[in-house]
Amino acid sequence: MSKEKVVQEVTIKRNLKLECIICKKKLFWTRTTLMNTPGMSFFNLDWANKSAVNYVCDNCGYVHWFLNK
Repeated sequence: MSKEKVVQEVTIKRNLKLECIICKKKLFWTRTTLMNTPGMSFFNLDWANKSAVNYVCDNCGYVHWFLNK
């Protein structure tokens, strides 16, 4: 079963509208990516790594990364 992606405009801190730095379009879909580190991977603790939110441009596919704080 595939998860349908939701394409939408994105607002980041201070009410800034995200715009793709490559094609200047303003529609994105979202995914989350683990920021794996060698130490955590060595101990099979990848799940404990920090994650990043990715906004993927629906036009050109460029991935914008934002760390979760």
